Amino acid sequence: MAVSPAVTTLCENPNEAFLDAAKLLITYADNILRCPSEEKYRSIRIGNPTFSTKLLPVTGAVECLFEMGFQEAETHLVFPKTASIEQMRWIRDSIAAERDRRLGGGQPLQPRAPSAAASTSAPQSSASPAATSTSSQPVTSPQPQPSSLENSMSFIVTLQSNFQHVMLYESTELQQKARSLIPHQQHSSAAQLKLKQARDADPECKLGLEDFVVLELLRWFKQDFFSWVDCLSCSRCGGPTQNSGSLNPTAEDLRWGAQRVENHYCHSCQLSTRFPRYNNPEKLLESRRGRCGEWANCFTLCCRALGLEARYVWDSTDHVWTEMYSVSQRRWLHCDSCENACDKPLLYEVGWGKKLAYVLAFSKDQVVDVTWRYSCKHPEVLSRRTRVQEAWLLHTVNGLNASRQQSLSPERKKELTERLLVELVEFISPKKPKAGELGGRNSGSMAWRVARGEDGGAAAGTSTQTAGFVFTPTEKEKEDRLLHVRYSATKDHYCRVSNNSELLQTWDQCVWEKKSVFRKVENDWLMVYIARTEGSAVGRISWKFDFAPAGMKIKSVSIMASSETFNSGKVRWYLQVGQITTEFPGDGEMQSLHNLSGSSQFLVVADLSGGDGESSWQHSQLFRRSLKETEDSSFEILVHLEEA
Repeated sequence: MAVSPAVTTLCENPNEAFLDAAKLLITYADNILRCPSEEKYRSIRIGNPTFSTKLLPVTGAVECLFEMGFQEAETHLVFPKTASIEQMRWIRDSIAAERDRRLGGGQPLQPRAPSAAASTSAPQSSASPAATSTSSQPVTSPQPQPSSLENSMSFIVTLQSNFQHVMLYESTELQQKARSLIPHQQHSSAAQLKLKQARDADPECKLGLEDFVVLELLRWFKQDFFSWVDCLSCSRCGGPTQNSGSLNPTAEDLRWGAQRVENHYCHSCQLSTRFPRYNNPEKLLESRRGRCGEWANCFTLCCRALGLEARYVWDSTDHVWTEMYSVSQRRWLHCDSCENACDKPLLYEVGWGKKLAYVLAFSKDQVVDVTWRYSCKHPEVLSRRTRVQEAWLLHTVNGLNASRQQSLSPERKKELTERLLVELVEFISPKKPKAGELGGRNSGSMAWRVARGEDGGAAAGTSTQTAGFVFTPTEKEKEDRLLHVRYSATKDHYCRVSNNSELLQTWDQCVWEKKSVFRKVENDWLMVYIARTEGSAVGRISWKFDFAPAGMKIKSVSIMASSETFNSGKVRWYLQVGQITTEFPGDGEMQSLHNLSGSSQFLVVADLSGGDGESSWQHSQLFRRSLKETEDSSFEILVHLEEA
């Protein structure tokens, strides 16, 4: 017989607390089962004193409501007309069976799990397994502005639903299904090679194998496995569609947690293409598409499937991602599968321009308020944290953790406490932004990013990264008098050949400046390239080399860059030394430039412009390559050096 995780948790409460909660839960269910068309029975006000005193403090009680089919709205929990009555009856009967057993009413009932029941309780939103948006079936009574109490109650419901949802990632069957789809042996081999290269280059390297495994997993997940959805192509003509509201979910949709189904409408065919917003990570292993909610949901499961300690991160400004614990570095690493970004926690506040307030991480063992890792503007963030009182939040999080950790060993509890102390020390001092954290969002269409205010100013042509990465000679490069760098578009990494083939991940990690450019992966055509962001008239990317700090100067430079243009698109490549520029073709051929001799620094710059129509941004491309290529060199620089 299938077992409800929420009911199992509810049964762990002391007898009196269980019976009080059970009575209320059964009443809520019976009211709907007897009068399914009566609107007043289909909503529960979160600020209701009975709800806040009898249910909210009881572990598993609110989770039971989620498993019945209730969804979180602004000030209420709502049971939609599209929710499964059979699912509600199953949860209700499971609770009643345990109540009867405790009251001595004979043998417990044996309720059967419904065939189309959702296997998770957490409601769906555009960004998160735990919904914060209004239900598709609005409550008919007026919605009052939430009071301080209602804010607190709504917040704890969000915490509980996320905390319940992450337990899905611990299913051994689900982890096995995920492992069967991940080329983990290939990832492990690549990670071992890169770890060896890193340690050869730096014997003091503190990175571990799991650090490189997660980099491989991020790359694979974005490039090969999952795809982003703004609007689906028309299922009849294959043309563009427009999001035109919601459709009613089917029983099959509800089974996989898709309480909301988007209507992607084709004006040419006058046909609707359904896009269920699945919330169950098992289904996401099959559909492999969505927006940030689906991405983070499925990616966190993949991390757990490979034995990585991972937690799901919820941001109150409507984004979600993952964190992975690095055993070798003894700290949690930010991982955003949508962006193929690792250890760039200031990306959202600095790069995207988000006004953060609450960021919380959820794992099978604990909830942690990690807001301060993702901000370098702590006073500003603190001024926005007005939804609940800080003391209340701390008390609530501690209560959730104490409840979840009851069955843990003393050793595990000690380990979690020590990790938390390390995090708290980390949070005290805000960090300065790194080069890779200074750009706008890459995932999603430009219109979608602009609407969310996450384009980093790219739509206005102001998305510029400054004070970025600078190539300076290492001791080995000084000794060899050579700096040699290659970039692979398909693998999206730089190889510093002259420094024991050191690898540097992601295209923008070594960039000095970028303006309105991003890395585009075409999964349909299996192509990858760097282009202007959608809607931008011009784009620019540059790399900086400076040899003065090492007491060296340039003897000669050889450079190869590849670019392609379509229609009236243009790409201009040049080297810049002060006010002097030297142009060179981006034809994929190595060019020798001797007129930089004696200089101590230079920039390599690519300007992208031109093109026709709505897709003009695609008509000038850098480093275009097929993803099928196993080896490629899209950009290469050799600088021969001499003493200054």
